[in-house]
Amino acid sequence: MNEPLPPGSRIGILGGGQLGRMLALAAAELGFDVDVFCPDEDCPAGRVCRAHWRAAYEDLDTVRAFAKGVDALTFEFENIPVATVEAAASVRPVRPGARSLELTQDRLIEKQFLRGLGLATAPFAAVDTVADLGAAAASLGVPAILKTRRFGYDGKGQVLLREAGAAALAAAYAGVGARASILEGFVPFTREVSVVLGRSLTGQTLAWDLPENVHAGGTLRTSRVPAAVPAALAAEAVRQAEVIAHALGHVGVLAVEFFVVGEGAAAHLIVNEIAPRVHNSGHWTPDACATGQFAQHIRLVAGWPLAPVTRHADVEMHNLLGSDIHGWRALALDPAVRLHLYGKHEVREGRKMGHATRVLPLR
Repeated sequence: MNEPLPPGSRIGILGGGQLGRMLALAAAELGFDVDVFCPDEDCPAGRVCRAHWRAAYEDLDTVRAFAKGVDALTFEFENIPVATVEAAASVRPVRPGARSLELTQDRLIEKQFLRGLGLATAPFAAVDTVADLGAAAASLGVPAILKTRRFGYDGKGQVLLREAGAAALAAAYAGVGARASILEGFVPFTREVSVVLGRSLTGQTLAWDLPENVHAGGTLRTSRVPAAVPAALAAEAVRQAEVIAHALGHVGVLAVEFFVVGEGAAAHLIVNEIAPRVHNSGHWTPDACATGQFAQHIRLVAGWPLAPVTRHADVEMHNLLGSDIHGWRALALDPAVRLHLYGKHEVREGRKMGHATRVLPLR
């Protein structure tokens, strides 16, 4: 029987980035201690937790020892090896489980999974050679996006294919490291939205209001809430995200990114990607809702019931990338802004350094 963990229990987080940092802070507010497992010496989460275990994710004996010292575990990004999660799960509950991780680590498997659920995706084809890429481009047309099947995020491991000549095909394939990839056909979307929801051990779900997201260079720059979509379309997006969460048996917070194609009553949804974790497009939730995504995820990892997610403000969330961080003084002086900095000491262009949520009156 899955009894809720009482305050004072210990939660383990696999991964030590900014998502782990914000999860650890939320866990502390709920009375939990947090241990972090991350190979990086000076990771953001390692500075706000009870203990930081520094070892390789492939060191499964140390992973099992780490798991033995906590009461339940979670992971904060999807590039954790599946074997790591399975090793931890042999000792303590890991929420969400390895299935959510495995199906979202490979873009081809993810797309096939979504199609199997009857959900629309961009047209796609597997690419293992330059010849495969040529055949895929002939079938899907150009422009199209070539993406590595694994380990790509925030625009990494992606190349825009604008033409299908031999030189362009060779350059694109080299651009993704000549690795197993997927070519995705162009989707003429009008906007991008996402559903961020929580699913409990008992299978109950609860979603926050949809944010409308603006990306640049493959990285999220801004999320605005509420999204400018009809209520019926928003409800359909939530329904599709629930279908995905139930099919995965997911426990915790999950995000589903959608393309909206068309306008008004003719608008329809295409699933872009799944993230089996708390998500950048949900960073606004702690500042504008009864319960934020980080607290909700910790509650669900601990076996607690879902908490209400009622929104009490409109918001604009802006990612602070690279040198954007140097504007922190003005943001800190703005009474409408809630500033969240990740404690990263090295500023690199495109690196997520923090985010700022501008809280607006509820319309």
